[in-house]
Amino acid sequence: MAENEREVIIDLRGIVKRFYIGMPNELEILHGIDLQVRDGEFVSIVGESGSGKSTMMNIIGILDRPTEGEYTLEGVDVARAKDKDLSLIRNKKIGFVFQTYNLISRTSAIKNVELPMLYAGMGRRERHERAKELLAMVGMAERMSHSPDELSGGQKQRVAIARAMGNDPSIILADEPTGALDSQTGRMVMDIFHKLNEEQGKTIVLITHSQELAEETQRIVTLKDGRIIGERRGSGC
Repeated sequence: MAENEREVIIDLRGIVKRFYIGMPNELEILHGIDLQVRDGEFVSIVGESGSGKSTMMNIIGILDRPTEGEYTLEGVDVARAKDKDLSLIRNKKIGFVFQTYNLISRTSAIKNVELPMLYAGMGRRERHERAKELLAMVGMAERMSHSPDELSGGQKQRVAIARAMGNDPSIILADEPTGALDSQTGRMVMDIFHKLNEEQGKTIVLITHSQELAEETQRIVTLKDGRIIGERRGSGC
């Protein structure tokens, strides 16, 4: 299917985000963001610290609501949806990968991977088998019984990616996923994202300050001072 024939699954229009609304120190972080991401795209959002990247990710991931504007995620009007419905969408449709891994300490890798499936109501045996498969997929089968404090940074991030895939989401949001890793380990993590995109058709939105990583994606969106100032093709086309 031609790229322009793919369905738009993330549709942001006129997104404004303000904090401290109505107060003297009211702060507007995003100033009218328009962004469409199609099914199966690998898109990077780049910008320096303070450009609004994390705020934008929180809105895309339904961790926060916009102050103004419209956001449609796979046909669902996020602004009008109930919190309960948004929680379900977040759990089933979006996999999150963070720079700081966000794994639960003193809990084994496999239990960490099972967690989103547990919240989704998947049975014990089914989620255990799926967690094992996912850890094998990211090369962590040998370490599934280890807790996060027994793992290196790269191993933690691979567990985090396996966890993000637990409910087979259509979208993966990755916020600076290689930011805490050395270049070789970061390369391994990016290779996993490419594999998920190319072999499983996952839509991936990568938030990064690294132009080098962004170049690997199909489309690069540049954010500055809460505005999109440019879009171009990456080498991952």
